[in-house]
Amino acid sequence: MRILVLCLSFFVLFNTAYAGDDESAEPVIEYVEMTPKFTVNLERSGKYLVVNVQLMVEGEKYIEKVKKHLPALRHELIMLYSGRVSTELQTMEQREALRIESKKAMTKALDKHSNSDGFRDLFFTEFLVN
Repeated sequence: MRILVLCLSFFVLFNTAYAGDDESAEPVIEYVEMTPKFTVNLERSGKYLVVNVQLMVEGEKYIEKVKKHLPALRHELIMLYSGRVSTELQTMEQREALRIESKKAMTKALDKHSNSDGFRDLFFTEFLVN
């Protein structure tokens, strides 16, 4: 009987401790700022775009992977933003379309260099067309 009580006590304690660890173990989400800000020339002489980009990444090993490939990711965005027509970057809808296009470019670039696991989203935290 004592062995049964001891085993049941151990079972309850183990499950309680394990369940507590499960609830507190949330995935690590980090925003990786792509510094410095992007400044690219637009289609007309004297026109330029300044944009600050942050990448949302989930999981510590994926955060390190994204940071490792930042030069290649910056290159993709510079090529994507350069030479655009400034009138196509004025409305919220146009900027959101560029954000979605940027996210697709990041996913493609990460897949090319390793994989895009952990990459969740891309956000503009500053956007200036001059």
